[in-house]
Amino acid sequence: MTKEEIFSRLYDRYIKPTESKKECYIGVEIEMPIVNLEHKAVDFDVIHRLTASFLNEFHFTPAGIDEQGHIYSALNRENGDIFSYDCSYNNMEFSFGKESELHSIYGRFRRYYDFVQDYFRPYNYTLTGMGINPNRLVNNNVPIENGRYKMLFHHLSSFSKYSCLPMYFHKYPQFGMFSSASQVQLDVTKDRLPKVINIFNQLEPIKALLFSNSVLLGENEDLLCCRDMLWENSTHGINPHNVGMYDGEMKTVDDILNYISTTAIYCVERDGKYLNFKPVNILEYFTLEKLTGEYLENGEIHSVEFQPKPDDIEYLRTFKFEDLTYRGTIEFRSACCQPISDVMTVSAFHLGLLNKTDELEKLIKNDTVLYHKGYNAVELRKQLVGNELPAYIDKDGLYALAQSILDLCGQGLKERGCGEEIYISPLYERIENRTNPAKTMLQRLKNGTHIDAIIREYGS
Repeated sequence: MTKEEIFSRLYDRYIKPTESKKECYIGVEIEMPIVNLEHKAVDFDVIHRLTASFLNEFHFTPAGIDEQGHIYSALNRENGDIFSYDCSYNNMEFSFGKESELHSIYGRFRRYYDFVQDYFRPYNYTLTGMGINPNRLVNNNVPIENGRYKMLFHHLSSFSKYSCLPMYFHKYPQFGMFSSASQVQLDVTKDRLPKVINIFNQLEPIKALLFSNSVLLGENEDLLCCRDMLWENSTHGINPHNVGMYDGEMKTVDDILNYISTTAIYCVERDGKYLNFKPVNILEYFTLEKLTGEYLENGEIHSVEFQPKPDDIEYLRTFKFEDLTYRGTIEFRSACCQPISDVMTVSAFHLGLLNKTDELEKLIKNDTVLYHKGYNAVELRKQLVGNELPAYIDKDGLYALAQSILDLCGQGLKERGCGEEIYISPLYERIENRTNPAKTMLQRLKNGTHIDAIIREYGS
């Protein structure tokens, strides 16, 4: 393909779906760790029996079956909800079909969640609202046995091949099997794409302050949201434009399209097999006559040569904090799984601020507490995911700024007229107490509270 043809396909995939948007629908995805309270590995046979019971109770249809015949994904055809396991059978996910308000999503979440908890109780298992599975060191962190998840694990495990790269790789290629997120997708029209991406990119430091809930207990307890590090310092981050924040301003739709063209592709599918290969820029990819990919089969790695095809553009996958999707939505994906009592805070926060971008832009432009101190938003996020705030930041001013942003969020939710502002009440409590779920957990552990009590509390 020529460069013009590639850009045309990128436009059709990412920008064109935003041209006809009229209503703002909401898509919510909630991942949660499964915890064996006896501090042993989760027994996957229990999980498979739960799956069968769940599908029967809520009339879901199998949508994904692994190589052993186990269901890892199922769909409710009436409302579009998906029940699944993300990367491994240690991590459960509820993905909700698009809705126009949050209450119906929360109602279905509670029904699904309560059913699972009732099923788990006799086994002394539980779901909980933590961004890192507290039993990650004893669980069997193995991928679901299907082509995509095995390919993904193989790709993440290949970091040792890139020792010549000037970047740091962490030692957790299995992180997808013990990390859980709370994500929301919102419809955004073409004309608003640059401003929405820019403003929410600027908000990432404040989101770190409010939502951090991913701690590697016993290893790095100074990092309250290790989620950023796990993605950015993995093979996903070989091309930094595939992950994390934007380090520049998107002024036009063309800027967004040009940015997408700088991202890398690292997998395709051929003859029913997922192949992974060294990440290569999408423009460069289509100039190559052939590449060598690898796939796993029967526990062995096989190499195969293949040629790029125009439709491979569908396998271009990025993991930006503000990720433009092929559905015509922006997926906000930087927030950790939250305590279950606060489960809707992430969705409500983004939804309430979506139509307050002008006010947010003015607020950030005039701020002198956090912004305009010599650091950009990317650098500020890295500072605010830590347990200790930098000395140069006026803490009173910082939390006052966070409250002003939350007040704007509340106004946006009230203007929707659905009563959704109730979901951000926990965030006001966090601002008042100058804490977040990760800080609260660490403080309680320091005070002598047993981890089991926190797991139960964060799961109730």
